[in-house]
Amino acid sequence: MSTADDITRREAIAEYQVVGQPPEPDLEGLVHLAAAICGVGTAVINIIDDRSQHQIAAVGFEPSVCAREDSMCAVVFRHPGHVVVRDAREDDRFRDNPFVTGEVADVRFYASSPLITPAGVPIGTLCVFDEEVGDLSEQDSRALALLARQVIDVLELRRITRELGRSNEQLAHFAGQVSHDLRNPLTALVGFIELASDGVQLGDAPLASSALERADAAAGRMTSLVSDLLDFARVGGQPSRGMVDLDAIVGEVLDDLDTPIRASGARIAVGDLPRVSGDATQLRALLQNLLANAIKFSAAAGGAPTIEVRAHELTGGWRLTVDDDGPGVPAEQRERVFGLLERGEAADVEGLGIGLSTCRRIVEAHGGRIGMDASALGGASAWVVLPAG
Repeated sequence: MSTADDITRREAIAEYQVVGQPPEPDLEGLVHLAAAICGVGTAVINIIDDRSQHQIAAVGFEPSVCAREDSMCAVVFRHPGHVVVRDAREDDRFRDNPFVTGEVADVRFYASSPLITPAGVPIGTLCVFDEEVGDLSEQDSRALALLARQVIDVLELRRITRELGRSNEQLAHFAGQVSHDLRNPLTALVGFIELASDGVQLGDAPLASSALERADAAAGRMTSLVSDLLDFARVGGQPSRGMVDLDAIVGEVLDDLDTPIRASGARIAVGDLPRVSGDATQLRALLQNLLANAIKFSAAAGGAPTIEVRAHELTGGWRLTVDDDGPGVPAEQRERVFGLLERGEAADVEGLGIGLSTCRRIVEAHGGRIGMDASALGGASAWVVLPAG
């Protein structure tokens, strides 16, 4: 049975992603240097988990895997400090080991330094050995210990580089999401400010005051959106949780979509919507994208769009639908349109194809599902299933 230390070690090893991979050139260079400094023909970097010893780079033989109980390094790697053994046959820790008895090899001289992560977790050794009795000078011992630390430096650099690569991908997606989702409240903000300006010029104080209040609300939603999305990105895409009033959220969304609604003449009917557990900003972005798509694609087909937003209670959750009377989405494209930068056949409609991929990401982060069907109105029906709590 694995101990807590074994589990911690296994997790630390997994972060480095070196077990089962081809030898890393930088690590091979370090074992060659270790063998040369110590004046032996064999050196190896061993990674030791709760079951096996994995030789991830070696000189003098081909790296392989052996059982942990057969490993010489497994006897000492969890203890801090450098180990130097002149003749393993005379050391109680090693004399019966198969690498010493001739069953696997005939090791006599053995020296190793533990590989310890920055978090203090021992994960293996850098070791040198020979079939002749030998020893190390104090200077060579220090050099071997230094090379062991450099092995960890190389592993850490590889790990950080991979994480930066993932972060850059997430950052690119996040930047696209933010710029896309800010477009509607920004348009609303500009429109309300222009309306307020018209009210001032016409001497219509109530119109100017109302428009400025709506502009202030749109600006507040933009600030909230950026702040909450930054928090969302920092915690790796995990939404915050609270009870969200979808009726209120849709009201805010329709205010942000005021400009395209008025420009298209869209008629939008909203049924009674529930309160659900989730992240208010993320769910607002979800509904904003679904409604904006319905308006945009239906208007492109000609005529004033008709759109319905409904909720249907399920066992343990809710099914939300946004139906339109636009051109619809062909059955063979209904899964593909949720991919990043996918827009189906509507190439003549402005947009980058970010919205629906963002919607899927949000819904899945909330433990739900999203899809597309044909609508009874004649167009598309975007549906979302969310847990009630």
